[in-house]
Amino acid sequence: MAGSVYQINKGINRSIEFKGLKAQYIWYLGGGLLCLLILFAVMYILGVSQYICMGIVLLSGSGLVYKIYGMSNRYGEHGLMKELAKRSVPKLIKTNSRKVFIKPEQSKQQ
Repeated sequence: MAGSVYQINKGINRSIEFKGLKAQYIWYLGGGLLCLLILFAVMYILGVSQYICMGIVLLSGSGLVYKIYGMSNRYGEHGLMKELAKRSVPKLIKTNSRKVFIKPEQSKQQ
């Protein structure tokens, strides 16, 4: 037992990272690229020139990669979810009565 060597996995509880993309942004990029592949196939089947299809898909793909990497760097692992949650919180709640804040009376026991 004294001669045993144990390797430590130092990546426990860390999020997935691939070439600078963090966590869910890998999935967003994969989904976007899949959509661009389908777009290329549809345009090619409809008879659009192959070079026009490639140009549109390459420009859209470049924009997609640029945008996804920008969001990954700006928001980080959980920041995008926090930003979306922050937008859904109302800035103001209006009420015309105080009924909401008054504790309901206990029913009288018979």
